[in-house]
Order: sequence, then C-alpha cells, then structure tokens
Amino acid sequence: MIAAEKRRPRRWLRSLLLLAIVGAALLGKGYRNATHDPVIRKAAVEVDGWSAGQPPLKILLLSDIHVAGPDMPPARLVRIIGELNRLKPDLILIAGDLVSERRGATHIYTPAEVVAPLGGLRASLGVVVAPGNHDHWFKPDALRGELEKRGLRVLQNEAVKLGPLVVGGVDDDYSGHDDVPATLAAMDRLGPGVPLLLTHSPDIVPDLPRPVAAVFAGHTHCGQIRFPFIGALTYVSRYGDRFACGDIDDRGQRVFVGAGLGTSLLPLRFNTPPDAWLVTLTPKAASR
Repeated sequence: MIAAEKRRPRRWLRSLLLLAIVGAALLGKGYRNATHDPVIRKAAVEVDGWSAGQPPLKILLLSDIHVAGPDMPPARLVRIIGELNRLKPDLILIAGDLVSERRGATHIYTPAEVVAPLGGLRASLGVVVAPGNHDHWFKPDALRGELEKRGLRVLQNEAVKLGPLVVGGVDDDYSGHDDVPATLAAMDRLGPGVPLLLTHSPDIVPDLPRPVAAVFAGHTHCGQIRFPFIGALTYVSRYGDRFACGDIDDRGQRVFVGAGLGTSLLPLRFNTPPDAWLVTLTPKAASR
C-alpha cells in the first residue's frame, strides 16, 4: 500500500509535466503561425463603367497590422512591406488597426514608430487608410498626422478620386465613428468613377443603400484562433460569421475581408494565417 501511494504522486507529476509540454508546444506553434509571412490571396472583380483603353488595376488590401511587441515590431513590418512592393499594386488600401495597445504586449510603439514602415509602401495611385477601433483607442490624431506626413491619405467618412476610381473611406463602425451616408454623399460629389469602399469593419455592408464595385475590410482576423469542428471563438461582428473571412458575395455585394497581418489580445494564430488580398479590377465582359 505504501509503495502504491508513493507511485500516485509520481503519476500526477508526469501528467502535469506532459500537459505543460503539450501546452508549451501549442503556444509555440500558435506564435510561429502568427509570425509567418502573409499569404497573398488573389481575386478579380469585373466592373462597369471602365474607360476605353484603361488597363486592369491591382488593388492591395492590408488590414489589422497591429504593430506591437512581440509579434509585430516595426522591423518585421519593414520586411513584409518590401515583399508586398514586389506585387507592384496600383493602389494600396489599409483597413485600419495599425496599432495594438494590448496589456500583454512586450512593447508599445509610438505613433511615429508605428507609421514609419508604412511610408515605404509603393503604389502608383497611392495608399489610403481608414482607421480601426484600436487606432481610435490609441492616439488617433497623432496616427493621422504621422500618416499624412508620409503621404498616406486618411479617409474618415470621406472620399477621394484616384484615376478611374472613386474611393470612400468609412470611419470605424466598431467604436461608433462610422457615417455611411456622409461617405456615399462625398463619393457622389466626385462624379463618375468605379466606386470602392474601404472600412475597418465589414458590418457596414447591410446598411449600404446601393451596391458598390467592392468593399474592402478587415477587423475579424478571420477568427485568429479557429479550432477544427468548433470554429472561431469570435469574429467580433454583429452578424456572426456572415462576414467572417475572405472573398464574399453578400446578396450581390462583393466584399473582401482580410485576416490581417498582426494579432489582437494574444500573439497567436491557429488555422488563420496572416494574409493580404491582391484584387484585380477589370472591365465587365460584354454579355453574349
């Protein structure tokens, strides 16, 4: 009996040790997933109103960069941007959440440090940013100032005409700064062009009174931590998984939702690799 009682604590110790090893391995795997280079996903959108002789345009969607330690220091972002520039996009759209101010971060960077790498992005029609909730919770005015100092255009319920495109930027819905009617009115004032909407949260889509050529969004992280059979813990959306991830046709409205480059809350990813979308706009083929 005494020998058997002595063996039980050893079994418990072995079980606890095994659990600790498995837990550490899962955390390590999740961190490696989070720090992989982004997957470049590609799609094409046929649009009306394409001017004769206008070549296709490549739109690069980035979202949820979340600059913070340990997983997204500025040096990592610089390296990623170098690779993204090789895609030679015509326009770059950034769907908010440039920064992370999470309590568990190993380092919180200044607005200048967060934005400096983005100044290296290259696109013939420029770079457009719509703020996200974390940007509003951090230092929104300082972030906007740093972006504009580097030639990046920030749209907060505003619009801009870029070549054949009319781009509207809706301010963040999640933190209550969005104004879809004001954004659409600003687009209308710019005259004809291919209408695109940039927004942090895709939750604005059901409120659109009319379709646009495409909506570009982020915010959901595609779930960030998504388990087999169970799915994601949350998509942080009023509509559940309706706008969870990827290339979506929502009742005739084309929507692109990126998984993001960085992470929120925890520097971990499972079954949701970082990504960026390269969407080519082409003229709609003539009906046969």
